[in-house]
Amino acid sequence: MKTTTMTRIALMAAVLCILAPISIPVPVSSVALTLATFVLYLIAYILNPRQVLTVVGIYLLLGAVGLPVFSGYMAGISRFAAPGGGYLIGYLFLAGISSWFVQKYSAVSIQVIGMFLGTLVMYTLGTLWMANTTGISFLSALPAGMLVFLPLDILKIILASYIGRKIRLYIKQ
Repeated sequence: MKTTTMTRIALMAAVLCILAPISIPVPVSSVALTLATFVLYLIAYILNPRQVLTVVGIYLLLGAVGLPVFSGYMAGISRFAAPGGGYLIGYLFLAGISSWFVQKYSAVSIQVIGMFLGTLVMYTLGTLWMANTTGISFLSALPAGMLVFLPLDILKIILASYIGRKIRLYIKQ
């Protein structure tokens, strides 16, 4: 692995660790709104899928061992057992799928669809986990686990695709 690649991975992991804990509580959900998804959408434009998965793996490992990088500056392995734990694991799918679409397709519309698909996979896993940990059905968890977050995530995807393409062009120069 080249030094520039390792530096980009480390830098993106640092950006994720700095911005992901910033959260806004959502009154109708046990899961807060964070900047993690926005950062993952941006990283999809900067790194290839394997590198993006490495970044998310580093982030999850740092949070699991006690660095306060999860939503609301939380940390620890117990966060994976909490209602939001499925979303943390879902970040791997969100990042991998988003990056794969961004790297494979040059059409912005296809890239946006890929990021949306990655988001749906993450929310499905997260909502399933939230339903399981809170003892409610998936359909009962759906409004608080997914539907409340989708409108803002669509805006994040659009903004990240615009900014991400600019960053990608800059890096290529």
